[in-house]
Amino acid sequence: MQIKEAMRKGMIKLKTNDVKEPNLKARLLMQYILNRPREYTLVHDDKQLTLRQNVDYFKLIKKLIEGVPLQHITHQQEFMKLMFYVDENVLIPRPDTEILVEEVIKLAKSINAKKILDLCTGSGAIAVSLAKYIEGSQITATDISRKALSIAKLNATNNNVEDKITFVSSDLFQNISEEKYDIIVSNPPYIKRKVIKTLDKEVKKEPIIALDGGNDGLDFYKKIIGNAYQYLKYKGYLCLEIGYDQKDEVIDLINKEEKYIDTYSKKDLFDNDRIVITKLGMLTNLIDENY
Repeated sequence: MQIKEAMRKGMIKLKTNDVKEPNLKARLLMQYILNRPREYTLVHDDKQLTLRQNVDYFKLIKKLIEGVPLQHITHQQEFMKLMFYVDENVLIPRPDTEILVEEVIKLAKSINAKKILDLCTGSGAIAVSLAKYIEGSQITATDISRKALSIAKLNATNNNVEDKITFVSSDLFQNISEEKYDIIVSNPPYIKRKVIKTLDKEVKKEPIIALDGGNDGLDFYKKIIGNAYQYLKYKGYLCLEIGYDQKDEVIDLINKEEKYIDTYSKKDLFDNDRIVITKLGMLTNLIDENY
């Protein structure tokens, strides 16, 4: 079977089974099977597939139909113009999170921030990107999942920033020393528990631990906001990704702490509130040498 014929049949199978972006996924899957760039599938679309390539291609088409994310098959996801390895142990980095990373980079440059703590690092997409784009940065990245940390370390090595990131196995701040950070950033689990069962089947294939934000979706925000002040330098920033409908609730949590100032939010490309930024406005330790 020719490349173009296989891709057309693959696309039709995906579309018939309501898989999103069937054209794109059929092509990316072919690129993966052939281990060739997009240009090859265009210029040589009349080339015959081997029997093994043909069988493997349609096996993977079936996996997509069953809900397996494309990224779990190819083990690749681009984020902040960098390439990341992903599998079923980590949340797939999404373009929405680039809004958070870009804002942290902007803030870091404005205050010459170097010491940054990334909570719930997952694949390491945030930590690696910050290490790559903030000169002289020292990133501490935590996750409760040791499998996730292994993947994050791999991504740090693959992107040549392993010497700029310290990985810590920790449930949020549990195993973090009392040193102070210029910025704390997190994209924590924030989906309401009852909503998880309504998600697309592809999303359900991602680790539940990276999705479940508790009954109200706010479990992690309560813990992070309630403890971050102990680990932030005076006027250091706390930067959070949020669900599209969580801005008011998260800002209320921040305001109730009475420790933060200059809180603001930003929208993503689809006009959804996507991040909340706040600043520590009180001295938590007047004699701390880091101030």
